[in-house]
Amino acid sequence: MTLYEELTARGLIAQVTDEPEIKELINNGKAVFYIGFDPTADSLHVGHFMALCLMKRLQMAGNKPIALIGGGTAMIGDPSGRSDMRQMMTEEIIQHNCDCFKKQMSRFIDFSEDKALMVNNADWLLGLNYIEVLREVGTHFSVNRMLTAECYKQRMEKGLSFLEFNYMIMQSYDFYTLFQKYGCNMQFGGDDQWSNMLGGTELIRRKLGKDAYAMTINLLLNSEGKKMGKTQSGAVWLDPNKTSPFDFYQYWRNIADADVLKCLRMLTFLPLEQINEMDHWEGSQLNTAKEILAYELTKLVHGTEEAEKAQNGARALFSGAGNTADMPTITITNDDLADGSIDLITLLVKAELASSRSDARRNIDQGGVTVNNEKVTDNKACYTAEDLSADEFVIKRGKKKYMKILFHS
Repeated sequence: MTLYEELTARGLIAQVTDEPEIKELINNGKAVFYIGFDPTADSLHVGHFMALCLMKRLQMAGNKPIALIGGGTAMIGDPSGRSDMRQMMTEEIIQHNCDCFKKQMSRFIDFSEDKALMVNNADWLLGLNYIEVLREVGTHFSVNRMLTAECYKQRMEKGLSFLEFNYMIMQSYDFYTLFQKYGCNMQFGGDDQWSNMLGGTELIRRKLGKDAYAMTINLLLNSEGKKMGKTQSGAVWLDPNKTSPFDFYQYWRNIADADVLKCLRMLTFLPLEQINEMDHWEGSQLNTAKEILAYELTKLVHGTEEAEKAQNGARALFSGAGNTADMPTITITNDDLADGSIDLITLLVKAELASSRSDARRNIDQGGVTVNNEKVTDNKACYTAEDLSADEFVIKRGKKKYMKILFHS
């Protein structure tokens, strides 16, 4: 199976502009490709996972990735998928976020010996002269055509700022610059980026001619990858200080049955033959598949040791097997006690199992809280230092949130 055939079989590709050419390039290690990441936070999240895994796969086959950090475009803000304008960030915050991205990306991509590049579009965008952009770049874009792009259409009713309207031009200019400076011949992106990607190839054609245009390829990633990064509780981050390895593991362990094989194909590096054997799995076997998925992805992001800890902790909590020492913990001291005890509501808030005291009280009243596997419905329940010093003191809220309490006097 060729690399392109494998990407297709894993469900990673939604659309390309020139399939024969892209097969030739990536199957023979000739692709110099880029994927853009706007530094809107100080950590990547699971919505970036597909792009990172794809970059890793192609690099393993001899292709050269360019991770483009949008330090310049972040000054504008991408309107794609947005119902309102993004909050403006300072240059200092953007630079800090860029630095965080590089550290996390290095777990996926080998940047040594010119095997990959990380570049920041602030290097060429921030120094542009406004009149020069209008004359040299703006003349190649049709406003009528731009307004048909989905990323703009969905914002027209609520209002699209002129600032955001320039985003397509800036992203197109990125591909034009990367093509000239680094020989970048391919750009990858999600479905919300398709219009911007086509704008880049069109700019190259108009500025550099048909021969240059013939060397540029667009590959649209399956939109499922971005959906994986959206949860009801918010983003799941790759930074262990924002989402612990244990919680990261649990996110993937608790995905829907219908998504587990899809995620195994798209995001893990397990052989397709092994994953295909799971096609007929059902019932408890799907839980095994989810454990495999959660372990493989936690290992990829946080390393083998953290993946094993997370798996042991999860098994200890939910199935009575594994090492309880690997559960997430919080330490309570004498300073947290009042008259020798601490109430359950306070414990839930301190353990970040409830957002507020009223939230904690509501969950207790509704029967959603257990202590050491026993349901507690008394919202005035209190625990002494002796209670907390037991071999195990585990609070659980609902089916997925829990914390082991450690006590030190």
